[in-house]
Amino acid sequence: MYFITFSEKMGTNGSEIARKVADQLGYNFYDTEAIESAAQEMGFLQDVKEIDEKVPSLFERLFSHKPEIDLDRLNSVIYELASRGNSVFLGRGSYILLRTFKCALHIRVISSLEKRIENLVGRGWDRKVAIKTIRRSDHERGSFVKFAFEVDWENPDLYDIVLNMDNLTIDLASDIVLHTARSEEIKARSLDAMKSLEMMALTRRVEAVLIEADFLPTSVSASVLEPGKIQLTGTVSELSNKIRAEEILKEVKGIKSIDNKIKVVLHYSGNV
Repeated sequence: MYFITFSEKMGTNGSEIARKVADQLGYNFYDTEAIESAAQEMGFLQDVKEIDEKVPSLFERLFSHKPEIDLDRLNSVIYELASRGNSVFLGRGSYILLRTFKCALHIRVISSLEKRIENLVGRGWDRKVAIKTIRRSDHERGSFVKFAFEVDWENPDLYDIVLNMDNLTIDLASDIVLHTARSEEIKARSLDAMKSLEMMALTRRVEAVLIEADFLPTSVSASVLEPGKIQLTGTVSELSNKIRAEEILKEVKGIKSIDNKIKVVLHYSGNV
């Protein structure tokens, strides 16, 4: 099983390269539309749409846990799709989320500002609109990656290959990626990733459900010991909350058993 992730700047033709690579390899291709379709199947479409590679407002980040919930659900969708097998991902932080897997190949597609403007103008864009849209896109995507993963998406260390499209055609860039993906060095990488992906996807779903139910990570946390097996730990002030945490997780798809080790710490008030 292999994963190839693409991170592109607007106007670089990165999406065309990613799609061509997926077609040539016969891999699943997951762009924004496909990821949102999967999110809809999982019941997370609205959450994924709300985050949409944009940083939540300061008010939302200070006074709501919704951005954290949305991000957990987006991440769970990426892990779920990756667990289905050979895939090419375009954006949505996939190059960060799948970075720990040795069987993943990460591609960054860049180009000069002028070349990017030229590409958009060639598609019928007004030049001034193209410049404004490119700058806004760069800012929003860069800020989203910083918010979601605390990294700089411009950092070349995040990628195995950086393609500068100023002097490359889509076909040539695709051939570079295909040659690398088919190399013996890449094939020799570990492919034992399915179990880990299932566990990571479930972890993200569980975290989102607990936060949504007002169980903060500082009080209650869940660990996925193996696929389908959850262990709850932490402290609550009432037995009813311990029971409620377990009952909530019973409704989460993919959970087969729950080991509830939450401790009830009673708080007394008044004179003794």
